[in-house]
Amino acid sequence: MPDKIRRLKSFEFPVAVDWAAKEGWNPGIHDAEVFFNTDTEGFWGAFDKQGLAAVISAVQYSSDFGFVGFYICRPDRRGSGLGYRLWQTVLEDSVLKTVGLDGVVDQQDNYRKSGFEFAHRNIRFGGVVQTNVDIPDDLITLEINDIAIVDAFEQTCNLFPESRLNFLRGWIGNAKHTALALKGPMGIRGYGVIRPCLEGHKIGPLFVQDAKDAKTLFGALLQSRSDQGSKVYLDVPEPNQAAVDLAKMHGMVQEFETARMYKGPAPELDLDNIFGISSFELG
Repeated sequence: MPDKIRRLKSFEFPVAVDWAAKEGWNPGIHDAEVFFNTDTEGFWGAFDKQGLAAVISAVQYSSDFGFVGFYICRPDRRGSGLGYRLWQTVLEDSVLKTVGLDGVVDQQDNYRKSGFEFAHRNIRFGGVVQTNVDIPDDLITLEINDIAIVDAFEQTCNLFPESRLNFLRGWIGNAKHTALALKGPMGIRGYGVIRPCLEGHKIGPLFVQDAKDAKTLFGALLQSRSDQGSKVYLDVPEPNQAAVDLAKMHGMVQEFETARMYKGPAPELDLDNIFGISSFELG
């Protein structure tokens, strides 16, 4: 049977998440469902006679912006050219104005050859963090009915390039995720989400307008865990020194890095207010 490339069905995508886990990406326990429902047309696979052989996601948020992730090839097909053929099939005919990705160090030169340019580094910090913060009166728990307020906050403050209601519906609406916010003049002045992963928890996004509020939200999210001794991860844009300091003051150490890269005009995001990105897979 010749190799075949097509969009993935919902029941096939968890295989890609399993591969990501084996690569050490430590996905969230509920990432597969949330990610796939963000754009059900955005996940692709290459198949051979053994089944799924390579995957890539190209999630489209609007006619202007998309994000690439989950670019993985089955170990026995690496070096065969199949992964690159999948990349070409999915991306070369894209009409999106801008496509972003978070590239691991080993692949950044290859992404440059495909027209992606470096924007900034992201650093994954990890550690076993204990914290005890006073919970302010204006801290609220976000529910699925709050996604329009959250989306408006992200857009008004230049925290994400496009509206992403489908993503937020799953991210905030998931019963196993905890989403907290601080009230503000635009409804909220900052918010964050913590979710369980194969190992420990990840916080992301952590979008806050000043370092003091970021520390408060970070602490409140940590205190919401049922397992206070679990390891915690935070993916920080390196240009935000206050975010780097937040991780380090809690004893977290650098474990991993990516390069945020864009093909097309890079969005003008306010990195000073991004204390934790949402994910390396969907931006």
